[in-house]
Amino acid sequence: MDTVSAFIAIVGRPNVGKSSLLNALVGKKVAIVSDKPQTTRTRIMGVVTRDKMQLVFLDTPGNHKPRTRLGDFMVRSIGEAVSGVDVGLLVTEPRTAIREEEQALLTQLKQKKLPIILAINKIDTLTDKTQLLACIAAWKEQADFAAIVPVSAVTGDGLEELLAELGRFAFESPHFFPADATSDQTEQTIAAEVIREKMLQLLRQEIPHGIAVSIERMGERETDKGTILDIDAYIYCERDSHKGMVIGKKGAMLKDIASRARTELEELFDTKVNLQCWVKVKEDWRNRQGFLSGLGYKLD
Repeated sequence: MDTVSAFIAIVGRPNVGKSSLLNALVGKKVAIVSDKPQTTRTRIMGVVTRDKMQLVFLDTPGNHKPRTRLGDFMVRSIGEAVSGVDVGLLVTEPRTAIREEEQALLTQLKQKKLPIILAINKIDTLTDKTQLLACIAAWKEQADFAAIVPVSAVTGDGLEELLAELGRFAFESPHFFPADATSDQTEQTIAAEVIREKMLQLLRQEIPHGIAVSIERMGERETDKGTILDIDAYIYCERDSHKGMVIGKKGAMLKDIASRARTELEELFDTKVNLQCWVKVKEDWRNRQGFLSGLGYKLD
């Protein structure tokens, strides 16, 4: 057997750029991105295949103190991702202060006796490169890292070096995914996440965390102008006031959300998309286990 593989858990605080880094490594969008914390809610898998080497990345929600059952699920999914992988990839930002959540993640990785690679993301934001040296020095005091790699998910700097370091831990095995695979996400999941991403980008800070998206119907139909992919999506809010904000004045906000999502989905699926979105209120849905399970957030 001449093929090698490795499973890698990507962990870090909220908003350090884990999903952006995953997308950059894969070379295709497999995880939604926004500047709001806790954007990623579930474990997302990204696949990179280079000739005989295949790296399977597990992107996880940012480590935080949960306040809802959904939060419990998000934090638990980090522990599940770390179990059974070959390498832990800890993502941070170029600053010297090491946060409590990062210490907890580092402890978790150490307990699993995993090799740990530190990726210092967002180096493109630095004007004074001595800050990077100070950051590296601070982290070296915390653990014996297998490697510390400064990277930028935005510019691509350091990505090849990071892949090379991760590849050192690949073991002889068959590849687990086809060579052209980039993710394990279903089309329904991708559609729901793209719609949620647009709401994260367009709505006020406190609203997106109380929003869920469910794809009720998805299917192709043939027309005189070619194939069209019909998608019916329900957007769930926790309050009537939030529903009004999602819809907007005369439906303007919902129209903008759907329009942006449709444009991106047409690019991702390479077909015309007919996207219909409806907004419903489901009070306190983040603490309703039955509803969470229906959305795929299963805690048991």
